[in-house]
Amino acid sequence: MSMTDPVADMLARIRNAASAGQRRGDIPASRLQGGVARILHDNHYIADFKVLEDGPRGLLRITLRYHNERPVIREMKRMSSPGLRRYVKSREIPRIKNGLGMAIVSTPKGLMSDSQARAANLGGELLAVVW
Repeated sequence: MSMTDPVADMLARIRNAASAGQRRGDIPASRLQGGVARILHDNHYIADFKVLEDGPRGLLRITLRYHNERPVIREMKRMSSPGLRRYVKSREIPRIKNGLGMAIVSTPKGLMSDSQARAANLGGELLAVVW
């Protein structure tokens, strides 16, 4: 099974687990997905994540965060795709839900949240938005 867009697959799995009310979701691990999980964790969208050894690649286990029995993540959307990459300058990074949401940007200095990228004055590929 070949996967053309592992980030979109990751976001879909997290969305599906949240809408099904599950506490956690498992995703095939990669460095990019680990970085996305770290940013979601640092910004309090997920409770925890860890990489489990499972075959050659490993498994990324994400523990979802809930508030009043509702998932903290309301929506996740892939902005840039392998077929159509979306690049933004630091001042063009969108403000998601008036600052209540977050964009994930792949900068030359690694993956960052929108606020980190703006603070570092870095643009890059707009991977996804979360709120």
